[in-house]
Amino acid sequence: MENEKKIKLFLVDDDALYLKKLEIEFLKHSDYATVTFATGELCIAHLPEKPDVIILDYALNSVDKNAMNGIDTLDKIKAFDPEIPVVILSAQDKIEIAVSCMHHKAIDYVVKSETAFLRLLKIIPAIFQYKQTEKELHWYMDRM
Repeated sequence: MENEKKIKLFLVDDDALYLKKLEIEFLKHSDYATVTFATGELCIAHLPEKPDVIILDYALNSVDKNAMNGIDTLDKIKAFDPEIPVVILSAQDKIEIAVSCMHHKAIDYVVKSETAFLRLLKIIPAIFQYKQTEKELHWYMDRM
């Protein structure tokens, strides 16, 4: 991605160690600029910075029970800008939770595991490829 702008990622997780690990992994790749947040509230407050992608923990209120959970944060992100792609990252390996996240307009759901980061590295470029294809399709349809 030389000569192109870096992809701005918001990483949101209340598990400080996991958040730092994720940040370090993305920093190893020069295509990404990361901003980290320990709460959904902080993420929401920084949405005017226009992230390209948000990676959001599902159980954001596991440390502070009064904090906004991942689904509430997702809903507020989509209310602010429905075009921001949000990938839910969770320790929950339950299909009903993944389906619920998709109903709330998450673009994907990744289970925290030893392969989660590799999966994220595949998902993010796919998001941009999909958006480009969608733009081209709209351009084509507008000319018909």
